[in-house]
Amino acid sequence: MKLAGRPSSYTDDIAREICERIANGESLRRICLDEHMPSRITVHAWLLDDRYAEFLTKYTRARELQAENFADEMTDIADFGEVDKDHINRDRLRIETRKWIASKLKPKKYGDRVELEHSGSIGNISKEQRDAAVAAAIKADS
Repeated sequence: MKLAGRPSSYTDDIAREICERIANGESLRRICLDEHMPSRITVHAWLLDDRYAEFLTKYTRARELQAENFADEMTDIADFGEVDKDHINRDRLRIETRKWIASKLKPKKYGDRVELEHSGSIGNISKEQRDAAVAAAIKADS
């Protein structure tokens, strides 16, 4: 008698379920706890296997959708959360966690905006001035 174990063979149905559940906000860890799902190690192996390039594409898109889902959830948590202190602190943690994950999944949209400022000017210098600056830099490194 053969004991049933976790699936390790790739199927489109399992891949589709994984991607749907991730897009809906579920973690891969939680998904892989289900008896009918493969282990995380197996899923990671599929993501690295060129034979399943389509799965990698769908998984990547599911992660992007997960960030969108988290943005919606943050709004709901903030708008419809409980009013007592314990719930407020828990809701704050839930929002901050989702915000951090969304910023990593879609940094261009949900990440912190970084602005660089430049001051000063670039003027024309003579060849002698440039050579002197290069020589000074080399001497300083020695």
